[in-house]
Amino acid sequence: MSRVCEYSGKRPHTGNKVVRRGKAKREGGIGQNVTGISKRRWKPNLQTIRIIDENGTVRRIKVCARYIKAGKFTKAPRGLGRKKAA
Repeated sequence: MSRVCEYSGKRPHTGNKVVRRGKAKREGGIGQNVTGISKRRWKPNLQTIRIIDENGTVRRIKVCARYIKAGKFTKAPRGLGRKKAA
């Protein structure tokens, strides 16, 4: 399952977590020393929502929270799109 927004294309970004020791020179210390660097990831705030697309079909998509807040989708009402029991 990929962590990618289907509309904006947001995906996890990688970087380093840097651990330092000591007091900065500008704060009156003798300087900082890096004691550890480890990899980390920033994950997008993805939510799975049910929308009605341009064809009128109900489908589930993964979208970042920023797009949901901006109101870029018409959410499907509950109960719509379910398969009926025979």
